Amino acid sequence: MRRRVETLLIIGLGGFVGANLRYLVSVWAVEHMGTSFPYGTLIVNLAWSWLRAVFTAWAAQRIELDPRVRFLIAVGFFGAFTTFSTYANESIGLTLAGNWTTALIKVLGTNALCLVGAALGVFVGGRL
Repeated sequence: MRRRVETLLIIGLGGFVGANLRYLVSVWAVEHMGTSFPYGTLIVNLAWSWLRAVFTAWAAQRIELDPRVRFLIAVGFFGAFTTFSTYANESIGLTLAGNWTTALIKVLGTNALCLVGAALGVFVGGRL
């Protein structure tokens, strides 16, 4: 029971940091890029794709890595940092507002860029 509670607290700590960082990135994007496009979500998802892949590839080579570190970063931090539901809702919102071109650019661009980011992350993480 103690181990489960410890794991939940570790994941919660990572989630707290990830969720707050996601918020700060979104605020920064609005302040510096405006609201014409959901840049904050794009930045967060690109960063998440790359950084999560770097961490996963790096951690896969380290059997001795404490499982609590994996929970803290992979489950807690990255779980809270990613914004797939926001991405989906913003895409639908753009479509419903009649911004079909922007919605299409957002959906296709985000997916392509995130896949490239993840591939680069695996490449980089595997060499660390």
